[in-house]
Amino acid sequence: MRIIFAGTPDFAATTLAALLTTEHEICAVYSQPDRPAGRGRKLTASPVKQLALQHHIPVEQPLNFKAEADRATLASFQADLMIVVAYGLLLPQSVLDTPRLGCINVHASLLPRWRGAAPIQRAILAGDKQTGVCIMQMEAGLDTGPVIKRAEIAIEANDTGEQLHDKLALLGANTLLETLNNFEVLQSQSMPQDDAESCYAAKILKKEANIDWSQSAQQIDRQIRAFNSWPIAQTLWQDKMLRIWQAEVIDSQNHAVKPGTIIQADRQGIDIATGDGVIRLLSLQAPGKKAVPTNDFLNAHSLKAGDYFG
Repeated sequence: MRIIFAGTPDFAATTLAALLTTEHEICAVYSQPDRPAGRGRKLTASPVKQLALQHHIPVEQPLNFKAEADRATLASFQADLMIVVAYGLLLPQSVLDTPRLGCINVHASLLPRWRGAAPIQRAILAGDKQTGVCIMQMEAGLDTGPVIKRAEIAIEANDTGEQLHDKLALLGANTLLETLNNFEVLQSQSMPQDDAESCYAAKILKKEANIDWSQSAQQIDRQIRAFNSWPIAQTLWQDKMLRIWQAEVIDSQNHAVKPGTIIQADRQGIDIATGDGVIRLLSLQAPGKKAVPTNDFLNAHSLKAGDYFG
């Protein structure tokens, strides 16, 4: 098939890399415009664009598809199918109708659960035991189209957002290739979603990284794991923000201690009272420093039982 690929971040680049190993022809790649990145805020091409250029594939970067010229360019590729993975644009119906077989999306959740921008983090935050990927026929609505194929995996107790991202990126790429092997048959058998069971995976906001110690230890642990490696859970410490990269729940019992209070601090970790239970901090990052294990942090900073976070 002649395929147009539309995607932007690393998650999408994993899928494009897999497609490049097949006999399908990638006739064009669409990606978000170059954005400032790094400390120097230098304009940087997306991972998908960089991979496409390495393989000498034409790259288009329209801001949207409102201009007739952009829609005409898309049509000029005469694609059989457009594959969309974390592209970052809602596609109008005119675009969805352009390829012969329409547009499909690789989405990192078990639709209709977690439609939207941040399904991986939202699944961890909610305490879901399973997640997966869906290959979906795209409609004008947000992740509402019929599901062509799905694959499930367990969310492990220690999975971080980054780890689950990488697992789902590989699962999505492999599931897509399986789908393409028998695409038109599977497409004809696609299953509509039950809108009554849908929930929305809103974009992650930086303020969500602030830890509220009155929450349960279990919920705080989910927050720390979900926001690793962005935006990183954080708490106020000595009038500065301390980032927390890793923790574990060690006690689920209530304690008559104010949430946020250090119960003990030693080589094993820093134990913090929460609204329900105790959580042990295992890896921390002071402002302007690198993330380090708790033992190294304690060697450089004085913390003791009774001190308070938040």
